Amino acid sequence: MRIYTIGHSNRSIDEFLNILKKYGIECVIDVRRFPTSKFEYFKKENIASILQRNNIRYFHFPSLGGFRGGYDKWMLSKEWKNAYEKLKSVASSCIAAIMCAEKLPFRCHRRYISKALSEEKWKVVHIIEEDRIWEE
Repeated sequence: MRIYTIGHSNRSIDEFLNILKKYGIECVIDVRRFPTSKFEYFKKENIASILQRNNIRYFHFPSLGGFRGGYDKWMLSKEWKNAYEKLKSVASSCIAAIMCAEKLPFRCHRRYISKALSEEKWKVVHIIEEDRIWEE
């Protein structure tokens, strides 16, 4: 199985949508604990609507979001494990991208989710820029 990750960062909404379309993304899985942004279009209610208008499904799993008490420890919780199983189920049914705010995956909790997926033989592709990816 293959899954993508992407950080919305400070991209324009057009740039973000173009990247999703380039990689054939059908589902975006938002893993921000608090799905808000200084960019109006990346706030949960707005991005969900924008994606829907572009025929991309939106899912929000806040239990996979950043956790200040230590993400490694959080990954052992039942809440995290349940959300992780849901993520895998969604990603098995569509071409999916895990989304957070941070552009670089090694600076984001997406790296923990990606590592768990890689250990289960998922091919993880981090989209850095439209023409720049990093594969695990």
